[in-house]
Amino acid sequence: MASDKLSHIDADGRARMVDVGDKQETRRTARAEARLLASPETLALARDGNAKKGDVVAVAELAGVMAAKKTADLIPLCHPLPLSNIQVQIDIEQTSIRVTTEARTSGQTGVEMEALTAASVAALTLYDMLKAADKAMTIEGVRLLENTGGVSGDYKRSV
Repeated sequence: MASDKLSHIDADGRARMVDVGDKQETRRTARAEARLLASPETLALARDGNAKKGDVVAVAELAGVMAAKKTADLIPLCHPLPLSNIQVQIDIEQTSIRVTTEARTSGQTGVEMEALTAASVAALTLYDMLKAADKAMTIEGVRLLENTGGVSGDYKRSV
């Protein structure tokens, strides 16, 4: 039965919020990333700060921070968490823009969703601010890179 493996599904198959009240509070971190593939001309606009909408990198980094803080408002079964830190870094590479995030808290549940939400919204913000120059952009590779803390142990993506 699905409820044996998925903590957000009860014995009757209904969605539920996981009760973390009895879990030990631990320091937790998560890192995630996303990529925005764009034309060389679009990447140059972002790199040089010449996009019509202004400094796309600074705005996207701020949007990622704001999104991490609102994760529980966006994803129905996420617990609201007191984030102790959220970092969003945007690097303009040869063929893409890489968004890397790190979220931290001390709590009873992990911060993977906050890190992933920050990466996703930062990439969406870049898309929004650059779409006038390049409608063929693609967001891909939204993924968890690593997380630490909690009973289930640490995870680090190998590839």
